[in-house]
Amino acid sequence: MSGAFLNQDCLGVVLAGGKSARMGSNKALLMRNSSTLNGQARGSENMLSYSKNLLKNIGINNIVVSGSVEGSSNDDSGNAEYYVADQFAELGPMGGIYSVIKKYQPKALLILPVDLPLMTKQTLQQLKMKGELSQKACFFTDHFLPLYLPNNAFVELFFTTNFAQYQQGYKNAVNEKADKKKNGPSIRSMFAQVPHQALALKSPQCLFNSNTPEQWQQAQQHF
Repeated sequence: MSGAFLNQDCLGVVLAGGKSARMGSNKALLMRNSSTLNGQARGSENMLSYSKNLLKNIGINNIVVSGSVEGSSNDDSGNAEYYVADQFAELGPMGGIYSVIKKYQPKALLILPVDLPLMTKQTLQQLKMKGELSQKACFFTDHFLPLYLPNNAFVELFFTTNFAQYQQGYKNAVNEKADKKKNGPSIRSMFAQVPHQALALKSPQCLFNSNTPEQWQQAQQHF
């Protein structure tokens, strides 16, 4: 299975590994447009499906879900879904991104968090096009995610160096029976070493995060 995605020009990644503690339920399973007509649900899909469809609608057919489980399954339509478990616990998006890179070695990644209910196809298309043209990491001003990330020598050096340091620090803590929790590299620190470009966004509401029930209710008013 993994060989099918190796060296893909652009691999879509949905980040769905958060604990959803503030939401109180799994953000990936929140249902959109769950209105009813004659007693039947219509236009209903969860945030995971919505995020994957956004990537598919801009021409990315190979998509993996970064989270807490590993393997593959079939969705409600019988299509295969692929999951990559974080190899580094408690490290947030960077742990997930590195786990995907290590497994598939794509030429580039388009990374989309699962908690952006107002994200649009047009916005992701802009990000992908700018990234492909510049061959730099691309994101929107003041928002590091979503992210187009070419898997180049700069990125490889950053991850290899920083995660080696994280692992060594973790091992030292274990040997010394100290607190094993050690912060790994951040996305911000990556951009200190990786060529990047921040893009202006005409519709800032596309980047509205839904991390709490109140924010989810606000987002639903725009569906």
